[in-house]
Amino acid sequence: MFTGIVSGTAKVVSIVKKPSFQTHIIELEDSMLFGLKRGASVAHNGCCLTVTEIQGNLVSFDLMQATLQHTNLGVLDEGDFVNIERAAKFGDEIGGHNMSGHISLTATISCIETSENNRTIWFRLEKDKMKYVLAKGYIGIDGCSLTIGEVREHEFCVHLIPETMQRTLFGCRKKGERVNIEFDPQTQAIVDTVERVLANQFS
Repeated sequence: MFTGIVSGTAKVVSIVKKPSFQTHIIELEDSMLFGLKRGASVAHNGCCLTVTEIQGNLVSFDLMQATLQHTNLGVLDEGDFVNIERAAKFGDEIGGHNMSGHISLTATISCIETSENNRTIWFRLEKDKMKYVLAKGYIGIDGCSLTIGEVREHEFCVHLIPETMQRTLFGCRKKGERVNIEFDPQTQAIVDTVERVLANQFS
């Protein structure tokens, strides 16, 4: 379980590629290593991965075919960075919203509007998935718990403060890049339940 409060970014120092399988080795800061053990869960751009090896500040994670296909982790190169969040512990402050680390799909950055003190980023989704995107609701984007701003037919936006841009990859994201999306599970459950009930009533 994660909260969507990204601790910072980490560099992908090595990628070991095999057929339909990769091992990513990232370099974690000392503050992110405290108490970390093999088998622990760490979110990379919001995707929950398991620690397989620790050598000093270098930590290894295995990525299966489904992860490589359905998230933006499959397009990473050595030298790229990822948003990092350690798994939540009992008693931790929940500053964002509960997130599972299971990515729903990816979205494309369609527009970036930058002003002096903030940034608005627009994302494009498949139309049939926009039903889970509600203005003022929660959404997980590259592991960040964010509040949805405006919603259009195929697009939605979020408004970012300087702290978010400095701490996460959103400070350097560009138009056309893919981001990982995790829908708010409560919103998804309500929408799916209502659709199912209505379908049964009119069937």
